[in-house]
Amino acid sequence: MSRTTDVVSKDRNQGKNQLRVGRLVKAHGLKGALKLELYTDNPERRFVMGAEFTLQVPEASPWHGKSVKVREYRVMNGNPVVFFEDIEDREGAEGLVRAILWIDQDADEDEDDAWYDHQLVGLDVVRDETVIGKVARVEHMPAQDLLIVRPTGAGADGDVMIPFVKAIVPAVDIAAGRVIVTPPAGLFEELPDAVTEAADESKPDAEDDAAVD
Repeated sequence: MSRTTDVVSKDRNQGKNQLRVGRLVKAHGLKGALKLELYTDNPERRFVMGAEFTLQVPEASPWHGKSVKVREYRVMNGNPVVFFEDIEDREGAEGLVRAILWIDQDADEDEDDAWYDHQLVGLDVVRDETVIGKVARVEHMPAQDLLIVRPTGAGADGDVMIPFVKAIVPAVDIAAGRVIVTPPAGLFEELPDAVTEAADESKPDAEDDAAVD
């Protein structure tokens, strides 16, 4: 799940900021349902009956500049699924595939464990109490968000992509201006030969794997 919350300018929707909360992945069934990729930690609150979403689609799409209203939200076989008003069949649903959903942000609203891109850019990236880089930008990929980190210090060469998931980025401290990372070995530096050799030695021999009593 995404740990960032996108926001667009107030010019987009009559003076209100909007939050990116989901993407329509594929049509589901024959009654107009669509599978969702969620960008929110609280889908039950977002996708209530009557909730209205602005659609981000290509200009050539007949849905460009339009919005949709939720008819029903449910979880089916572990997948979030949404039905919209006036989308009654699979053909209609397929016209919305890959659309991104935006919703108006309340003035006092905030997502748990989520941050705007502009809050993350420029933060120090800290590993083992040592600053190893700065967040250059955030990229939103279908599977997860990525922090693009510009390493600092001797030997720094090129940006590093870090999956923005709790296992690798366990803490974000906006007030302190830093993110804590626990990246796997080799992400920010070349592994020493001894480490590589040890890893190779730990692998079972092919002959051992093939041996059968």
